[in-house]
Amino acid sequence: MKLEILLETVKSQGNPIIQDHRVILVWQGKTPPLLLSDLNTWDENDPLLFKQISPDIWIYETALPEDAYLEYAFIIAGERVRDPFNPRLTPNGIGKFNNYFYMPAAAPTRWAHRSRESAKGRLKTRVLPTFGLAGGKERSIILYQPPVEDPVPALVVWDGSDYLKRARLVTIIENLLQAGRIEPIALIMIPNGRQSRTIEYACSDATVFWLEKVVWPAAEEELRLVNPAEQPGAHGVLGASMGGLMALYTALRLPHRFGKVISQSGAFRFEDFNMTVWDLLTAAPERSMQIWLDIGRYEGLYPCNEAMRDHLKNLGYRHSFHVYNGGHNYPAWRDDLPAALCELFPDRKS
Repeated sequence: MKLEILLETVKSQGNPIIQDHRVILVWQGKTPPLLLSDLNTWDENDPLLFKQISPDIWIYETALPEDAYLEYAFIIAGERVRDPFNPRLTPNGIGKFNNYFYMPAAAPTRWAHRSRESAKGRLKTRVLPTFGLAGGKERSIILYQPPVEDPVPALVVWDGSDYLKRARLVTIIENLLQAGRIEPIALIMIPNGRQSRTIEYACSDATVFWLEKVVWPAAEEELRLVNPAEQPGAHGVLGASMGGLMALYTALRLPHRFGKVISQSGAFRFEDFNMTVWDLLTAAPERSMQIWLDIGRYEGLYPCNEAMRDHLKNLGYRHSFHVYNGGHNYPAWRDDLPAALCELFPDRKS
């Protein structure tokens, strides 16, 4: 592409310039920023580098699948700077922001846009003591009751406030319910302990005990839930990254209650160290649990999720494995959630 056309295109259409599978990011200035993105798993020690094509024009060029979603950041002197040619920003989850774009065949899930026709359920917050089992002295748990009278299964959500706000979980559920795609489900959304999140989610029996003995009884007071004694394994657990690991661990420790797992980008392995879920899956006397795994193609956790898929297959667990062309972020998890919910909680009337 000629320089004049390149500049005219990026100034009129913005970054990146997309032609079929070809993607071009443009920077104008004397020196370029460092480029971090899902493509290099955000490794600051191995950034993506711009190529100079004129004294003050630099480009980074790559090819992506037509349905990819990508986040990136420009770094100057160790600080993030906004891409002046791309106004689209999204929180990165740790107090900063990323620029982002969708390839032509990709778009945010339509199920995350609130519909006037969808019946609205009820949200309620309960402040519960942690008794030292989780970070802080107390935690605000967010409960969601769908707009039905009959008892329903519940979905426990680790990183619950993030799924509520950033993944628009309630909106997705109400839209799917209105469309007859899923059965009514309640939500028990448990925010993480911030600084203690890794400890809480690293296969912690303290966290599981707190859920079973403190959070669940409080949820039963507020929500109309099916009895696990009558429907063993009717309830589910959802989480992403460390929360995805914790979702699987929770179900393995409380199989009488949780028979459905949605693990998004699960952190099942640290370097070459396998977390205990691998052994618990092998040792479980029954393997009726239904497990959904999804993972972004541009994630450092991709290999361990592939290995977990093979482990589940070899052990005979019911499982699904879905790869999306994206990275480790809530927009990607949000866009994959409807398929997971439809598979694990299908409308029983259909």
